[in-house]
Amino acid sequence: MQLSTKGRYAVMAMTDLAGHGEARPVSLAEIAERQQLSLAYLEQLFARLRRRGLVVSHRGPGGGYRLARPAAETNVAEVVMAVDEPIKATRCGGHGAKGGCMKGGAKCLTHDLWEETGRQLHAYLASVSLADVLAGRLRPSSPAVAA
Repeated sequence: MQLSTKGRYAVMAMTDLAGHGEARPVSLAEIAERQQLSLAYLEQLFARLRRRGLVVSHRGPGGGYRLARPAAETNVAEVVMAVDEPIKATRCGGHGAKGGCMKGGAKCLTHDLWEETGRQLHAYLASVSLADVLAGRLRPSSPAVAA
């Protein structure tokens, strides 16, 4: 399971913005150059982030974007969800959708496993702020289980 480029790029760009946008608005061209991302793609993502209230735009000379809230108050799950990326691991609608991915709407044998995996992923991403990512303060993963 992996996030699409929309989710990954949005988190990269928002983390960059968190690191460079306290003193002044940051242009998308600056973020695109530093993060080696497509400017046109960032424009699409930031339109969604602005609509969801995660960034504010400033027009004119010296314009660009700023975080709408402090980086410590903006979590990664919010960013991913703002660009319309579902955080799930099932191949069916899941999360309250009627039925599963099998014929006739039945759930596959591993549906509950993947449903819970999606919930755990969402919970983890919701527990990590942009400030945490910027500072490298990520929760360590569980120790590997010996075989």
